[in-house]
Amino acid sequence: MSPPQAAYFTYRHQPLKALYIVYAALVLFLVRTPYWAVTNLLPAWRPRRSWPLSRVLKVNTIREVLRISFQTSIGIFLADSKQLAKSVGFVWIEPDPTLIGGEIKAAAKINDVEPARIGGVWYGQRGPDGRVGQRAGPDERVIFELHGGGWVIGNATRSWDSAYMCDEMLKYADGYARALQIEYRLAQTAPFPAKNGFPAALIDAIAGYNYLVNVVGFKPANILVSGESAGGTLAFALTRYLVQSRLPMLPPPGALFLLSPSGDFGRTYVGAGSSVEKNNDSDYVQWFFKGYGVRALLGNMSLEEAFTNSWISPAGARVPRVAGEFAGMPPTLIMAGGAEYTLDEQKVLRDRLVEDNGRDAVAYVELPDTTHIVLTEAWHEPERTQGYEAFARWVDGLAAQK
Repeated sequence: MSPPQAAYFTYRHQPLKALYIVYAALVLFLVRTPYWAVTNLLPAWRPRRSWPLSRVLKVNTIREVLRISFQTSIGIFLADSKQLAKSVGFVWIEPDPTLIGGEIKAAAKINDVEPARIGGVWYGQRGPDGRVGQRAGPDERVIFELHGGGWVIGNATRSWDSAYMCDEMLKYADGYARALQIEYRLAQTAPFPAKNGFPAALIDAIAGYNYLVNVVGFKPANILVSGESAGGTLAFALTRYLVQSRLPMLPPPGALFLLSPSGDFGRTYVGAGSSVEKNNDSDYVQWFFKGYGVRALLGNMSLEEAFTNSWISPAGARVPRVAGEFAGMPPTLIMAGGAEYTLDEQKVLRDRLVEDNGRDAVAYVELPDTTHIVLTEAWHEPERTQGYEAFARWVDGLAAQK
């Protein structure tokens, strides 16, 4: 069994690309939207009875825009180096090859991945010396946010959803005044030149974390690593690597926050009764799991790795369970939506963390009738506010334990 395959970027060449986008946009607004409005007119006809009609239309539109993008071009979701460098709070982050070892070094060799210089963007207040990204105060705390996008889209600028999440986390998390996002390398594959397969993004995340600890001077215990969707999987992999590598100069962070982590890129939780089936109409992430993303992420690695590699699919049903494999993780919050396509795998990841770390170390919040990465969606009320309030309570609880 292999992950489902779909045709990607069929209309990527001009003039077919422009013609298809115009055609798809007309169909979306003149045909699909009125059809959705009529077929979801009554609450009983909607994916979730609690949803207003506006939310049904919003979710369906996002799903359709993603489909059109994966048929034509995902360039609108990317940031080139010139655009990134113009961002307020931009910094360059240098790699340190000596930090990469073990399974990650072996995987990097398979995919010809080398540590590279990357960009980062600071959010929030300026540092104690008045400049963004400069030396940390003695007890200053920081959020290290890793954006989502299925390993193939997204960026660290204010054009991406995670920028909103950075701003909101800083509002709700008492004691945190700054957040850092990095422009980690995105995976790519045919019909484009293959590049940045696993573990390119993880190596970049290690560099970003090293920058916070050994350049800016944050104490690891004062760093909260967070990530949403595939960025949640990346945040989990980064923290796990820091725990297991035991690098003297790079201890693990003080806390980990995973929003809608995508932990099963082999799509092993399918069939009747699965969240993939039950929540297909109440979420919009399907096109991230239809083949291109996993092929890009794997690069030269075997397709089997999508099913059995715990770095890529930590919640996969076919990943061999090793007792204590995820032990030693810091206090962790997993936040999921009850209407999510990937809900099953998030619960499995929760259970595996509890198994290896104990129930007190893992907090789990599931917001009813809520879609993917709700904290990035200003329109998803009241669940968005409820999610941030739950996040704030968890952060307050961490502070009380110190």
